[in-house]
Amino acid sequence: RYYKKLLSIETDDYAIYADSPFPKDSRLLLIGRDVSTRYTQRGPEMYRRIASYIVGAADAKKGNYMVFFPSYRVMEEVHSVFSEKCGKISSAVQSPFMSEEDREVFLKEFDEIREESFVGFCVMGGIFSEGIDLPEDKLIGVIIVGTGLPQVCNEREILKKYFDRQGDNGFDYAYRYPGMNKVLQAAGRVIRTAEDIGIVALLDERFLTTPYQRMFPREWREYEDVSLKEIGHYVERFWDEWL
Repeated sequence: RYYKKLLSIETDDYAIYADSPFPKDSRLLLIGRDVSTRYTQRGPEMYRRIASYIVGAADAKKGNYMVFFPSYRVMEEVHSVFSEKCGKISSAVQSPFMSEEDREVFLKEFDEIREESFVGFCVMGGIFSEGIDLPEDKLIGVIIVGTGLPQVCNEREILKKYFDRQGDNGFDYAYRYPGMNKVLQAAGRVIRTAEDIGIVALLDERFLTTPYQRMFPREWREYEDVSLKEIGHYVERFWDEWL
């Protein structure tokens, strides 16, 4: 509906929805119900909670993980806390204006054989959230922090007002749909081939609300609603079924 509204003024355009070709049992979808990236809730305590989620998942199953954040600021704040809590878990952080060589160095970290987990800290909608392939055990988990909402700007406010005047939800078209596209792109890093297995964790309680649930793809209809205390248990249980 989003793309049809943006790209056409016709009301009888055809659309095709293709089901995912990947086995649904190959992915575990988790939604953190006790964490949020709303501006009013951001702060040291929430950053510690997000960092604890990351550590909990990475400790439960050794492997490579990517964590995507809504901004460099939030990423840096969480990584600072993560560095204090992570123990032996190693990490690398995306930086602004990375050169091609810098990108290659970052991605080569996922080729290393380690005794503990590795976590790559990235920004949603950036160079590592699309167009890269880390198949099989090069990436076993993606953690997405926040709903990906773009920043308020004049262009988006004009778009919002336009769709409001048309009787649609302007906030959806200007902010929520583009944000969800970034979430889906980031989540798509973990399942790239028919043999891939992994987890996707959405860390924001807003993903449990109707406006976001109705934008989920069909293969996301089954998910686990988890808390910080439960994240490790669900990750362990998922991998135990495969081992």
